[in-house]
Amino acid sequence: MTEKRSLRIVFMGTPDFAVATLKALIENEYNVVGVITAPDRKAGRGQKLRASAVKEFALKQNLNILQPKNLKAESFIEELKALNANLQIIVAFRMLPKIVWQMPEYGTFNLHASLLPQYRGAAPIHWAIINGETKTGVTTFFIDEKIDTGAIILSKETKIGNDTTVGELHDELMTIGSDLVIKTVELIEKDTVSTTIQPKSEDLKTAYKLNRDNCKIDWSQDLDTIYNKVRGLNPFPTAWCYLDNDEDELLTIKLYNIEKEATTHNHNSGAIFTTKDELKVACIGGYIKVNEIQLPGKRKMDVKSLLNGFEFSESAKLL
Repeated sequence: MTEKRSLRIVFMGTPDFAVATLKALIENEYNVVGVITAPDRKAGRGQKLRASAVKEFALKQNLNILQPKNLKAESFIEELKALNANLQIIVAFRMLPKIVWQMPEYGTFNLHASLLPQYRGAAPIHWAIINGETKTGVTTFFIDEKIDTGAIILSKETKIGNDTTVGELHDELMTIGSDLVIKTVELIEKDTVSTTIQPKSEDLKTAYKLNRDNCKIDWSQDLDTIYNKVRGLNPFPTAWCYLDNDEDELLTIKLYNIEKEATTHNHNSGAIFTTKDELKVACIGGYIKVNEIQLPGKRKMDVKSLLNGFEFSESAKLL
């Protein structure tokens, strides 16, 4: 029987998605000698410094934490070397310089929330839903010079339901991903890893970074495209559009929970129709029924609450 390698692990990650994996490593009694996460950032109305989700968890576990601003800084490189790690695990962090990912003897691997090579990039969970995919998954791979292109170690597939939101899929992939990381670590520990080079394909979809422009709803698009976009951005960072309510300025609104109603009609796209407890918006191929909405300066609310105190003009429309 082959003797297991003794692992000294450095973990790098920042958001909630990464916490599940770090927690799994601790619960499986792996030796995490250091945690690298983003510097504290100002947030909220008071602009108070806020620690990352990974830092908050690592503090509770009394783990050694580093928060470099510059991953190429000599001081950070020396601190990292001093940890004497032989494996680095990356989950939802930032691109690493070669001097960092080449450092450990057993390599540096990343957990990515897609079935690579599809959806390389910053927002794979969102884009899988926005593009109407019916399946996705998680992949572990050894890091190389480019983004999300390294040799695949393991992958795990899961279905995307017709009504699944990005929040729901995020939580599912977070759990599946943490399990996959543990299986990957076990292979490295036993020195039984076999990798697969990512296949080259002309038909690759990219998980572009989300911004204000690509989160805006285009009401000239068809029913399914709009429906997928809203659920692919619900609850974060949220799909938005303008409300033209015959006032001096357009209102920026956000849409959360919606339903779709496929039917034929002759209304203009974006036209709003309300009853005392229902709000529907016309588009090509049917109507989007809005269940949750957020107006400027207000909290998210259900549509019934909105309709109790907000009046839409007869020609109100979403743009």
